[in-house]
Amino acid sequence: MTRETLTEDLLRELAPQVLGVLARRFGDFATAEDAVQEALLAAATQWPEDGVPDNPRGWLIQVAYRRMIEMVRAEQARRAREDLAARREPVDRRSVPAVDAQLSADRDDTLVLLLLCCHPALSPASAIALTLRAVGGLTTAEIARAFLVPEATMAQRISRAKQRIRDSGTPFRMPEPADLPARLAAVLHVLYLVFTEGHVASAGDRLHRIDLAREAIRLTRALHARLPDDSEVAGLLALMLLTEARSAARTGASGELIPLAEQDRGRWDATAIAEGIALVTRALPRGPVGPYQVQAAIAALHDEAPTAEETDWPQILALYEVLEGLSASPVVALNRAVAVAMVHGPAAGLAALDKLDDEARLVGHHRLHAARAHLYEMAGDHDRAVARYRTAAGLTASLPEQHYLLMRAARLA
Repeated sequence: MTRETLTEDLLRELAPQVLGVLARRFGDFATAEDAVQEALLAAATQWPEDGVPDNPRGWLIQVAYRRMIEMVRAEQARRAREDLAARREPVDRRSVPAVDAQLSADRDDTLVLLLLCCHPALSPASAIALTLRAVGGLTTAEIARAFLVPEATMAQRISRAKQRIRDSGTPFRMPEPADLPARLAAVLHVLYLVFTEGHVASAGDRLHRIDLAREAIRLTRALHARLPDDSEVAGLLALMLLTEARSAARTGASGELIPLAEQDRGRWDATAIAEGIALVTRALPRGPVGPYQVQAAIAALHDEAPTAEETDWPQILALYEVLEGLSASPVVALNRAVAVAMVHGPAAGLAALDKLDDEARLVGHHRLHAARAHLYEMAGDHDRAVARYRTAAGLTASLPEQHYLLMRAARLA
């Protein structure tokens, strides 16, 4: 792994922590986010050349804090900052400490930041997008791909969300327990998307961004500790553990992608699997049953199968039908079509995929073509499989996925 990649991973991990510190100190989320972005840019430029500082978190806080002071002063000079002046002491122009006592405290505000971004004043889509940017550290392009929308559309959505947070005047603190339910759905969706991007990166030369996956699991554990009786929080944590348990077997010696059916199951993390199964087993009877619990149950069936051939596909198909009733989406329908093929044969699966051809969010997406290629291969129609594999390879921005799809096509051709 290159020094630039190590720096990128470290900055992604530290960014929400630094943003939490500044948002807590200044009470201005939008300006704090801008200041942190500039500090991250400075670090990305300097650290690969000069080396990572002994205290990288403190370095970022100090640079972002100074930039924040500059921004606040500029805004004060431009239009006096009436709203902020009414709520806090003006900044002392003569003496600005590099890092005050509040800033240097060893405190992780990431969960608070997560809940702030999922403010009820925002639409669910805006809250999720903002949180993916501020807490998950995803780029606007990555978030746009997750939502299957143009990057410009996502940039506007994030900008409007930051403005609404600013206008709301919401203090930076943990919400009261009674306020959590209004934010929980967005919080869980964000954590799920951050984990998904970490488990299967949508772009770049790495299949697995372990920093994102681990951070999503850490935050979900923290949320589960606060809400131990919420079955969907438990279900999401179980889903993450059961999915991430396979990570060691997902790539070969050269970093190539190894599909689930071909993985060495002896390399799966048995401890994580046991924890995930225990979580979902306890959560399901408590109810109400939600989509994360169902997805965790599907993941458990995959993990419990001694071999790919022994996978309980009829039960998985039944669970996908339950999932469609709870949370219908093009991705769920696509996964269900593959399960249909495994139970009723590739022709039935291809017929199910045909119903998704007019789904706007899947047009031009590589996963639909990859799924169809897999089913054509199952059916023995190698010419069509090769064509679809090549089309899918041309549409993905993930180099490991692209190489895998091209290799499948080459093997059949």
